[in-house]
Amino acid sequence: MHQFTEVEGPIPVVGLIDDRLSTTTICLASKYGSQLDPLGQCGLAHVLEHVLMSTPVGSVPSLSEYVERLGGHANAETGLDRMLFYAQVHPDDAEEIAGLLYQAVLQPRWSDAVLEQEKRAVFQELAAAAADHSDVVQDAFLAHFFPGHPMGRPVGGTKIDVERCDTASVAAAHRDRLLTAPLSVIVVGPRLPKSVDPVAAGIDPHTLATIGTAPATVPPSPPPAPQQPVRWSEEFTWLCAGAPSVPDHDPRRPHFNVLAQLLGSSPSSLLYRRLRGEAGLAYTFYAWNRGYADTGAWRVMAGVEPGNGDAALEVIRTALDEVATKGPDPDDLASARRQARMRVLTSMDTPLDCARFLAMRSSASGSWSPTDEVAYIDAVTAADVQRAAAQIRDGFRAVASPAAP
Repeated sequence: MHQFTEVEGPIPVVGLIDDRLSTTTICLASKYGSQLDPLGQCGLAHVLEHVLMSTPVGSVPSLSEYVERLGGHANAETGLDRMLFYAQVHPDDAEEIAGLLYQAVLQPRWSDAVLEQEKRAVFQELAAAAADHSDVVQDAFLAHFFPGHPMGRPVGGTKIDVERCDTASVAAAHRDRLLTAPLSVIVVGPRLPKSVDPVAAGIDPHTLATIGTAPATVPPSPPPAPQQPVRWSEEFTWLCAGAPSVPDHDPRRPHFNVLAQLLGSSPSSLLYRRLRGEAGLAYTFYAWNRGYADTGAWRVMAGVEPGNGDAALEVIRTALDEVATKGPDPDDLASARRQARMRVLTSMDTPLDCARFLAMRSSASGSWSPTDEVAYIDAVTAADVQRAAAQIRDGFRAVASPAAP
């Protein structure tokens, strides 16, 4: 049986302790993300993430390499409003790795050589993303809803801006942004390592005193760009459609999550029956809601063949309007709630997924537990989903990639 615990401190610790687990996953979560990148330095947070995982730490060449040599797994990710650094190792290695994770992220040793190496890796990552139109269309979707705003910039950055990054700017982002943002640590394993206490891990008290002292702020979101007709290409195209929803901490967030299941890719969803079953217009499609610190985005993404774009878009609009006008069918709503609940439960069943899930939820909402999330989902009513659908319908926009010239 697992035990869910929280430990207060300069870096709060959330632990899901289960003595049946044979690995320990440690995740350091920061409320610093790419939306705080300065103008002209789009991608700075992403470059910093790469550098912190690749710079020598302690007596080892890098946290990533050392964890992998132990047989474990280490990685990091940057989002619009958060960064995650995590490692999954044997429990006997967890004490050492927790300390090294703190040192790597909070007390790095800067190296021009490592920075140049990781900038080259980022260039390859950007090239791969540019070749994947399912990635491109999501960037285009956010750029449409947040024109000229940090939320509308690509998380990974642009090649021109990444090229501008130097050791001084990366170190400044670390000092002024990451170290002053709220941090938390998630541990999923058979026991809680003592070194998850940053003082025990040897982190400088002055560094700990700065954590959480500068809450992240971004400028107000501008109105979305005017809707233009979607320019369909003459090849297979990814369509992304939706509207702003609510921030991660908003109590209405579960309403939009359930709506995403109601119009998602499960054979039990209303949109699956309409879009794939009856109309046969899309084989691959997804619906999801993502809350951020100050706003949210609900969207459907579908891959459509040439000539099917407008028809697929009309099916999506009609299904959304039906829910917004009449409310969801009771059986469909019950199924959508079960699907949303199951997404939480399946995320908790895999230690690494569980740590990432807890990190994202805890860093967004403060004190939180999986039991809370399931209770919020179970409390979602037909009227809640109807209001959410009406909000998305009224703000509905669509973009496509590749787009016709």
